[in-house]
Amino acid sequence: MSDHLSRRHLLQIATASAAGLGLAACGSGGSGGAASGADGDSGKITVWSWTSAAEALRGVVPSFERANPGITVEIQDVGEPAIWDKITVGLASGGKGLADVLHIGVDYLPGYLDKFPEGIADLSRLGADRYKDAFADGLWPTVIGKDRAVHALPWEVNPLGLFYRHDFFEKADVDPASLTSWDDLIAAGPKIRAATGAQLIGLDKPGTTQDMDFFQNLMQLQGTFYFDHEGKVTLASPEAVKALTVIKRLNDGGLLADTAGQGTWKRLISQGKLATAAEAAWAVGYMAEKFPAQSGKWRVMQPPAAVPGGGRSAIVNSTYLTVSATSKRRKAAWRFIEHALTKPAEINRMYTSGSVFPALKAAYADPMFQAPHPFYGGQRVLKSLVDSLSSGSETTNFTSDYSRALKLASDAQSQVLLKGADPAGALKAAAAQLAQQTGRQQAA
Repeated sequence: MSDHLSRRHLLQIATASAAGLGLAACGSGGSGGAASGADGDSGKITVWSWTSAAEALRGVVPSFERANPGITVEIQDVGEPAIWDKITVGLASGGKGLADVLHIGVDYLPGYLDKFPEGIADLSRLGADRYKDAFADGLWPTVIGKDRAVHALPWEVNPLGLFYRHDFFEKADVDPASLTSWDDLIAAGPKIRAATGAQLIGLDKPGTTQDMDFFQNLMQLQGTFYFDHEGKVTLASPEAVKALTVIKRLNDGGLLADTAGQGTWKRLISQGKLATAAEAAWAVGYMAEKFPAQSGKWRVMQPPAAVPGGGRSAIVNSTYLTVSATSKRRKAAWRFIEHALTKPAEINRMYTSGSVFPALKAAYADPMFQAPHPFYGGQRVLKSLVDSLSSGSETTNFTSDYSRALKLASDAQSQVLLKGADPAGALKAAAAQLAQQTGRQQAA
């Protein structure tokens, strides 16, 4: 994605060694404390997270400690992307130095479960299975390992929305309700640009930041990704070709702004040079905070379908809390996860403080998810995102080879945007490379 919003930097999954990274192990992971055996239910537990999410978790600690005498919690803001290196190193060394509770993204969790099947605790033994239906659809399959056990609970879900300049659309006499597919939006693009001078959407064309979220969104809207549910390569699927063709059409039509360079996307938004932004739920607060001068000018709609009549719901990404298998306080760690992620009051407190959109369905009964938002002209923007979740989204299989797929897809996208390559040909070559590099079969 652009330089503005991604919660995580590009992953470099499970290939680094502790020596190569030069990272010192830290955290409580199996060390000391007042634990009662391997599944200790008392003592001090540590939690690894990052930035605003770590701060949000700190807000849960007081109520948890009151409800669980004998357990204390330390939240460590490990930083991002440092957290991925530290977790990878810890798992690769048999769990040495890991915190008790780990905050992990959907782009890492499947790889960790695949490469380190003994590294993350089996939470089914502690009662996690009873929450199977408590979270937004499409998230639960990710927490299941090859052993069919539950290894995490969902925390954050990020449904996709199309943020758009309502004033630009009005000036161009474009009705957003008429834009049900990207074909519609591409057709309206020249009118919007002629009336406002704004291009439709921004993307890092050279791929210097592997800005692939938009491409991925277009695939997810069609229920596909780089890999299918069996782990076969689908990078050259008709859906992937359609996604890249949409991007090529935007570029060929002069509707795609180049956001390469640190801060470019924010500058273009500030200058009114972009009419839309395909972003996830976390952008609601971000846009209001970063662009206060544009209050009242933005709205959010369901993302247009990638193909006419197609799906208009997609989960961009999600994050989870899990327990290190080497923790000496697994029961205590599980209690903290259960307290933080299954109680609506607690998870909504974290959303208010850290903008981590809750995956827990019961959280949406809170009035704040129905409230009008002044930055969006009084639109009930959170409700629109919740409604998007209720229409259902396919589970995305990131696999342990996501980083390879991301690089090859980014190269293919740049070839199309900078050299005029054919989307089908570029993706066919990329899919063949991905299959060769990973030993995976290509889907028929």
